[in-house]
Amino acid sequence: MEKIMIVEDDPKIADYLRTFIEKYGYDVLAADGFENLMDSFRRFGPDLVLLDINLPRFDGFYWCRQIRLESICPVIFISARTGEMDQVMALENGGDDFITKPFHPDVVMAKIRSQLRRAYGEYAAGRQERILQKEGLKLLPERLELRFGADTTILTKKESDIIESLMDRYPRVAGREDLLEKLWDDQVYVDENTLNVNMTRVRKKFEELGITNAVETVRGAGYRLHVTWDGVEES
Repeated sequence: MEKIMIVEDDPKIADYLRTFIEKYGYDVLAADGFENLMDSFRRFGPDLVLLDINLPRFDGFYWCRQIRLESICPVIFISARTGEMDQVMALENGGDDFITKPFHPDVVMAKIRSQLRRAYGEYAAGRQERILQKEGLKLLPERLELRFGADTTILTKKESDIIESLMDRYPRVAGREDLLEKLWDDQVYVDENTLNVNMTRVRKKFEELGITNAVETVRGAGYRLHVTWDGVEES
């Protein structure tokens, strides 16, 4: 049973959507607090999020960015804002689709099904889940997980992208410019220190799995994956 999370501060709309979607057999959570929204997201583990833009304190664009740090689940914005720029902002901040209010519930349901098919169902079934492996180290980019032996650590989207680039380029160097372009291609300028900070986080993820010195800095060029661990047998 797929899980749908509704983030809508109008309780009437939220309850209407919840009741309608539940009729189709989905497990639905309507968020009732907006201070610690990510805590609810982590506990519920939704397969798709319906997200309003106008929310208390932080708007939907902010929360979508927070979701994208931890998950690649589909996010559909539902908003009374009808401007083209709002729709552009929704997509640029990590959204997958946009529905304007007032809406027809059948349209909402059709878009939910479409996104679920694309992400998990018949449109995705033709391909196996990607797993990158190197000497027993496994990266599951669609789950944002890095595994070694019986241990697993959870990654952010950028951490996963960096490790994927390092594994793809191994034993060659992943250039700094290439990494910056892949990770932040929507920004005109990125502080040089931003990549350094993210590489430090990546190294810590390896250390959580008991792997040290896995990322080698190649001065003036970029970074290279350095296999310092002993391969493990498949479990």
